[in-house]
Amino acid sequence: MSKKANIMLVHGAWADGSCWSKVILLLQAKGYTVTAAQIPLTSLENDIDVTRRLLSEQPEPTVLVGHSYGGAVITGAATATPQVKALVYITAFGLDEGESLETLANQGPPSPGSTSIQPDAHGFLWINRETFHKSFAGDVTADEAAVMAAVQKPLALAAFSGKEAVPAWKTLPSWYLVCTEDQMIPPPAQEFLAKRMNATVRIVPSSHCPFMSKPEAVADIIALAAEAIDK
Repeated sequence: MSKKANIMLVHGAWADGSCWSKVILLLQAKGYTVTAAQIPLTSLENDIDVTRRLLSEQPEPTVLVGHSYGGAVITGAATATPQVKALVYITAFGLDEGESLETLANQGPPSPGSTSIQPDAHGFLWINRETFHKSFAGDVTADEAAVMAAVQKPLALAAFSGKEAVPAWKTLPSWYLVCTEDQMIPPPAQEFLAKRMNATVRIVPSSHCPFMSKPEAVADIIALAAEAIDK
């Protein structure tokens, strides 16, 4: 019997690697070796470099998973890492060549949750604590949302202008978890991104944070990708 694929998880903005804690335990229970990256959220280029460096220490076949902004990171990181055999997008951005978060955001109306995003004086963006629960993680418990708001990791404004090179989803099989209650990335935008990359789609009634509210659904779609490359 062949060894199971490794799984690497890449968080998005306003979170860090620990946001995957529930999912990590579920995947470990399935027998997978799981690593969660800690990206700096300082620029798309920096975050891709950190992810590639971590991948270089794990030459085994790997499923690379990204949430939200982390989707843009995995789209770039997987192009120079041949051990990555599949991509999983958890309500995430899958940018095309030459595209940036900024250009993609300008293609449609702002999301309801975007009104909670506030810049500081140092070039970073935060989610307003008072509206964090409703806009970012509407279906998690009040206690979970309070902790998430308190430990949130800001995203540099510079990350919005970083342009994608050749996107890995054009050559790698991809899976996409659409979250129908997401206030940050509108469900129609998620569906557009998933269709563009010809991803295998699963749908869950979740906020922008399914790793907290629906961890079983997140673990299941990751396991589907892993099983596909283990065959």
